[in-house]
Amino acid sequence: MMLRDPRRLLRVSVAPAAALAVAVLSSLSRCSLLEPEDCVISALSPYFGTKTRYEDVNPGLLLDPEAPRRDPELLEETCTPVQLVALIRHGTRYPTAKQIRKLRQLHGLLQARGPGDDKTCAAGSHDLRAALAAWPLGYAEWMDGQLVEKGWQDMRQLALRLASLFPALFSFENYCRLQLITSSKHRCVDSGAAFLQGLWQHYHPGLPPPDIADMECGTPRINDKLMRFFDHCEKLLTEVERNATALYHVEAFKTGPEMQNIVKKVAATLQVPVSNLSADLIQVAFFTCSFDLAIKGVKSPWCDVFDIDDAKVLEYLNDLKQYWKRGYGYTINSRSSCTLFQDIFQHLDKAVEQKQRKISPELTSATIFLFSLRKTGPELTSVTIFLCFMWDACHSMA
Repeated sequence: MMLRDPRRLLRVSVAPAAALAVAVLSSLSRCSLLEPEDCVISALSPYFGTKTRYEDVNPGLLLDPEAPRRDPELLEETCTPVQLVALIRHGTRYPTAKQIRKLRQLHGLLQARGPGDDKTCAAGSHDLRAALAAWPLGYAEWMDGQLVEKGWQDMRQLALRLASLFPALFSFENYCRLQLITSSKHRCVDSGAAFLQGLWQHYHPGLPPPDIADMECGTPRINDKLMRFFDHCEKLLTEVERNATALYHVEAFKTGPEMQNIVKKVAATLQVPVSNLSADLIQVAFFTCSFDLAIKGVKSPWCDVFDIDDAKVLEYLNDLKQYWKRGYGYTINSRSSCTLFQDIFQHLDKAVEQKQRKISPELTSATIFLFSLRKTGPELTSVTIFLCFMWDACHSMA
């Protein structure tokens, strides 16, 4: 299984020549712990990007998070699965230490105002500011992006769904042929451990899983060069990561009229000087709504600070950053992933080759899940947002 920080890689050999690669990159939410009618939702959820709860994207998980679901046209009887390849994100995590520091900064601004400082506030703004001031911070720096209990559950349930969806691949006979490759990020290592726990549940229903070190498959193997390729590509580090001008369009958008209107609006709500706020602080406040929803299953007052139009602007800001830092903004961004994809395709080619030669009659599984990496739509800049609002071009580029 491949899990990297986003990513982690799991390989399971169905036979000497077959491998199951499952890269783990996930993010579900607390809603699966609740009855569907009790699930807390927010109108902002469609705009949280990679911080969106899985249940908000796939409501089917609310009914049964362990039940596999697939398109009825997939896996026809004439199709024999040989190998499964997937990239899957780590489970639900805490905010990073950097995000928590910014959130504490916002909380400090609210706490710094005395009870008599709100006399000039409109009633609605006063009530919301008071609710935000009374809302507990809830996060400490030591949490620093660690996997929460919900994240462990996410990965266990994902393992159960995949094992049910591909029973031949995940047969008990193949269990010990599985290899789990992960990045060194603790949330990814823990996600891999939780995935193995889920498989243990599948093979030993009703029995508590042992320590990962005591399982037949052993512990996940760390390979940052494969799973965090972007940290090991010198050209990417030079041209993008260490280049002060690489995110020019992102910084331009932060100081542009769309973001500054939101900064002023939030400053009025919090009753703090505009100069005390920044686009970065506003974005953290926005994501705090998603973290509280996913981790705690609650709708915090931060969700009420923003409306849908604000959410669209903040979604675009995040898309813009990812476009230039990780996406198609620079050619090296996609080329740096060649190591990972070469590894994936080598295992696919090997499985197909041995299947065709009929060297291994045990091969019984082969559905290949690949995702499109083609570039569509216009180049994203600090002014492309107008296209997004007019023609929904943002989503056409997904």
